[in-house]
Amino acid sequence: MNNDLNKSKVINSLFWKLMERGGTQGLQFVVQIILARLLEPEQYGIISIITVFIAIANVFVQSGFNTALIQKKEVNETDYSSVFYLSLAISVVLYISLFFTAPLIADFYSMAQLVPVIRVLSITLIIGTITSIQNAVISRNMEFRKLFTSSLGATLISAVVGITMAYSGYGVWALVAQQLTNQIAITFILWVTVDWRPKLLFSFKRVKVLFSFSSKLLISQLLDTLYNNLRNLIIGRLYAPVILGYYNRGEQFPSLIVTNVDSSIQSVMLPALSSQQDNRKRMKDMMRRSIVTSSFLVFPMMIGLAVIAKPMVSIILTDKWLPSVPYIQIFSLSYALRPIHTSNLQAINALGRSDIFLRLEIVKKTMGIIVLAISVNYGVYAIALGAILTSVISSFINAYPNRALLDYSYLDQVKDIMPSFLLALSMGVFIYGVQFLDIPVPLVLILQIFAGTVFYFGVAKLLKMETYEYLFKTIKEVLSKRKTMKNAM
Repeated sequence: MNNDLNKSKVINSLFWKLMERGGTQGLQFVVQIILARLLEPEQYGIISIITVFIAIANVFVQSGFNTALIQKKEVNETDYSSVFYLSLAISVVLYISLFFTAPLIADFYSMAQLVPVIRVLSITLIIGTITSIQNAVISRNMEFRKLFTSSLGATLISAVVGITMAYSGYGVWALVAQQLTNQIAITFILWVTVDWRPKLLFSFKRVKVLFSFSSKLLISQLLDTLYNNLRNLIIGRLYAPVILGYYNRGEQFPSLIVTNVDSSIQSVMLPALSSQQDNRKRMKDMMRRSIVTSSFLVFPMMIGLAVIAKPMVSIILTDKWLPSVPYIQIFSLSYALRPIHTSNLQAINALGRSDIFLRLEIVKKTMGIIVLAISVNYGVYAIALGAILTSVISSFINAYPNRALLDYSYLDQVKDIMPSFLLALSMGVFIYGVQFLDIPVPLVLILQIFAGTVFYFGVAKLLKMETYEYLFKTIKEVLSKRKTMKNAM
């Protein structure tokens, strides 16, 4: 009975997390399309350079302690408040640092316009301190419906601000205003909906206990963020901002899709796995389900996106963004392996083994930097292709510890996802031929999406794939329970 209740809570949480990611990301996707049509690629390149430095600083504010609060079996108000005040102090110090180093960053990239943009956009660091604790409270209680409400509301508000300013000719400041407004709005909405307020409590002892776990995660996340943004730093320094704009736009499409599906599942899986950390067999079953389900959804999306990239960009973003097509195709293949990465890492975090997590990051980043150092000599395309090689090798590295921890080896994981991969690959070959039909480009795109969807799920149903049947059975259960709850009210 307890397992049934736990499963029900996980499924309900996953429903709202998917709604939050799907609704928010879907709306953001539309907003980004509108902004991309109004703004120029070089303006996106400028904002991409700035967000690198903010992302790195943000690691110290929102990473490590946030995960520690979720993973810890018992948390009280002293824990929450202590982390809040410490994070707030760190965010203020980091903001001041970015404020005064902004001219140095601008000189390094020979772009004087970076100075005011950095100083304004960095304010999100301080605002984000409150959000990080609120997110921890939501995750621990699995109240993802509140996150759905706040994210969707904030996206709507920031969309109006960003699009209005872009249409009025404010250029890069439209992107700044959109991001800043989004952070302010989501913090305000969560402040109203989440029943948590910082209290006048602080304990160095509590912080020390949390830091013993979070310090390794913080270093791991810092390494990951530095590495993931290193390509942007190099491209921004060696090439014109317009090239970085194409590169980032090419990465954004697959990232948006994968984040929507995979991150939704993993956000729910961390607290769910943490609650079962004393039951290794149960954890293995949950992790396996996470990998298989994520892959079943992500593979067709990524392979399909790689195939339809050119007509999609031409129609949605206009031809000025066509140079981003090769990057979309490359990153689609790279992001396809995300479910293996995140599922393995979440299981390790749930077991409290942040020491293993850190060692994995050091090994992966060392390998990745070597690949980057070689590829940078052969141009931007080579840099992007290096991401695929790094992703493949990293998937093996991330999975390796769970052979001993959960008796779930990399080979077992590959066997589990192989049916979905082969089906998705077949779908990609099938819809690739549609582009050779003598019909208008918009019709080609519509036909490819429709044919790909019917082919993938049709064949999955025909073959009675276990993942397909589990997924749709789960969807029916969720809808049935929601209908019952609605009728009871």
